[in-house]
Amino acid sequence: MWKLFVLAFLVGTFAELIDGTLGMAYGVTSTSFLLTIGLTPAMASASVHTAEVFTTLASGISHFKAGNVDIGLFKKLVVPGCIGATVGAYLLTEIPIWFIEPTVNIYLSIMGVVIILKIFNINLIMRKANKACLGGIGGFIDAIGGGGWGPVVTTTLIAEGNNPVKVIGSVNLAEFLVTLCESLTFFTLLGLQNLHIILGLMVGGVVAAPLGAVVCKRIPRKYLTLIIGILIIFLSVRRLIA
Repeated sequence: MWKLFVLAFLVGTFAELIDGTLGMAYGVTSTSFLLTIGLTPAMASASVHTAEVFTTLASGISHFKAGNVDIGLFKKLVVPGCIGATVGAYLLTEIPIWFIEPTVNIYLSIMGVVIILKIFNINLIMRKANKACLGGIGGFIDAIGGGGWGPVVTTTLIAEGNNPVKVIGSVNLAEFLVTLCESLTFFTLLGLQNLHIILGLMVGGVVAAPLGAVVCKRIPRKYLTLIIGILIIFLSVRRLIA
């Protein structure tokens, strides 16, 4: 149990530093690791999002204090994001494991590719996305895949040409309430399980959150983005062929 706590702490620290810096990948990084050690998709997503209630709160406050938040953008994303997240969390607990597990791993592989494409500034957006629809889709995918709020919402908004720092800060702050809705849904349907893993992810993420908000403004993100994308693809494909 202690070994899993320490592993979860390291994963949580690493994942939150990435998320605070890039505005994405806490969920997909953590979920990829949890699936690798044998958790079901529903339990992995529940564990990650329960921990994220605290890490996203710490990250969101840090970004707000650093002046990285656009309140208007935050308001447009948060309500539809919460609705999509609640629906996604409910469906994840109802879909058979034999179907959802490979689906989630394929999804995580795609998210790895999306993250890598950011390096090359490839714009997949043909027109401005409706912020409410984007929030709803992002919340739904985040719950189903154990992560994806950042890769879907942050990547889209940055691809549209919005200020990256304001996007990352606003998306991270909105993620707190989206994650809270997911966690309450999972708790109602599954109860509280894997507490040692949740605590490890939570403590590691809270420790790294303030640093991520500072690094967001300073670090060249190209190589970090590439490493994370490759890591997520590797872990997901490994689960698919195992």
